[in-house]
This record gives sequence, structure tokens and C-alpha cells, in this order.
Amino acid sequence: MKVSDLNIPFLRFADGGNFFLLAGPCVVETEKITMQVAEHVIRLAEKYRIPLIFKASYRKANRSRLDSFSGIGDEKALKVLGKVRDAFSVPVVTDIHSAMEAPLAAQYADVLQIPAFLCRQTDLLVAAARTGRVINVKKGQFLSGASMRFAVEKIIESGNNRIMLTDRGNFFGYNDLVVDMRNIPAMKEIGVPVIMDITHSLQQPNQSEGVTGGLPSMIETIGKCAIAAGADGIFIETHPDPPTALSDGANMLRLEYLEDLLKKLTLIRTTINSF
Repeated sequence: MKVSDLNIPFLRFADGGNFFLLAGPCVVETEKITMQVAEHVIRLAEKYRIPLIFKASYRKANRSRLDSFSGIGDEKALKVLGKVRDAFSVPVVTDIHSAMEAPLAAQYADVLQIPAFLCRQTDLLVAAARTGRVINVKKGQFLSGASMRFAVEKIIESGNNRIMLTDRGNFFGYNDLVVDMRNIPAMKEIGVPVIMDITHSLQQPNQSEGVTGGLPSMIETIGKCAIAAGADGIFIETHPDPPTALSDGANMLRLEYLEDLLKKLTLIRTTINSF
């Protein structure tokens, strides 16, 4: 299945042969920052003819510390995402964390994303499926790519075959992740579009101070490898000033570096398509 087969509203360039992109800030911090990132990312997507789904979480439920920033309020943040969707005619993806969140989020988002830690939660998968929205399931850091077929089967058996899968690395001892590129072809065998999350896969979670670390210097390396391995899409979190970001700043790509990365990945994809 190709991303063009998912019938995502407002998705442009889907039949052009390029990879597709899920990109935006980790979380809705303010309307101003969200709109700034959206405008920049959309401009680049148009320049390089990349199918784009704008990404931002309306709330972060998985935080190490109680005092970590989790959001500006669910409905307020979702309305900001709705404004991005309406102002720029671009599809939007956001995370949901419980079955009861699915109907509300589906009013504003074209794609509902299942966080990696929750990819086996049957009630959540079923509720997301029943909205009729496209479902992007992140592969658990504790699972193989091949085992994600069971998450896909739950969604299909709940009446929805509009599904994508995203890899974000596997636990590697304590406080680190490693990316096994074998998971990309393994998940493609399931018959759905496969995405590589090139920012979260470089997290260094559960640091002693309770704030997640990261290795953003390796983002380009993981992106190049993922395209070469056959990934259909790339997931990137980006921010104008990552050190001041309220969530996951340690592994986000600085917004001004995004164009150089997308240019390189597009050239790799074009080369692969020529074979």
C-alpha cells in the first residue's frame, strides 16, 4: 500500500515518487510557534514536492517528571492544530493516549497517532480505528518490526484499513535506543506504509535528572539510512530553538537545518527510484 491509497485530505504530491513527511514541533507550545513552524515546513514541502502531514502533539502524557510540560490544554491545543489545517490546507497528525481521546482528536486531525508505549493497547487501537481516520502506530521500543502485524490486524478487524507504521528504535540497555534498519522491510511486508522517526529514535530516555536526552547530530545519518533501506516516510520533530523548547528539545532538529536535510534525502530517494 502507498500513502496515496490512504486518501488523506489535502495531501499533495503523493504520486510524485518522493518520500512523505510527518514534521512539526513536539507539542503545541503556543499558537505563534506552531504557525511559524507550519509555514516553514510547508514552504519546504512545496519546494521539494514532498507530501506533508503536519505534526504536533496536543498533549504529552508520557513524561518522566510530574512537573514536565504536558500542554496548554487539550481543546485549546487541538484548535491550534485545526487552525493550521484550515489556514494552510495541510493534513494534521497528533497523538492520542486513551480510547476516550479518539473522538475529540478526530475532529481536528486527519491522522491519529498511537504512541510507541501504547501500541499494544487494544481499547486504544479499536477506538482510533472506529473514528475512520488514518492511524499511525509507532512501533514499541520493546517490539520487533514483524510483530507489529498484530496491531495492524486489530485495526483492520475493527473496520479500518487506513494504517501506517512508524519505527522509533529499540531499547538498548539502559537510557539508550538503537535503530535496526531490518525493521523497515519487515514492517513493509505487513502491507502498510512505513515511516522512520529520525528524531525520537535518537532519544536517550530516562536520564537521571528526569529529562530525556538525545543525539540530534545523528539525525541526518538515520534519515539517509532509512531512505536507503526503503522507508516510505520520514518523521521529524523540529523547532526554531530546540534548547528553549518545552518538550523533547534535546532531540529535535533546529528549524533552520531542515531544508538541507530534506534536500539530501530527496536526492537519495531520486537516486533509488532511478534503479
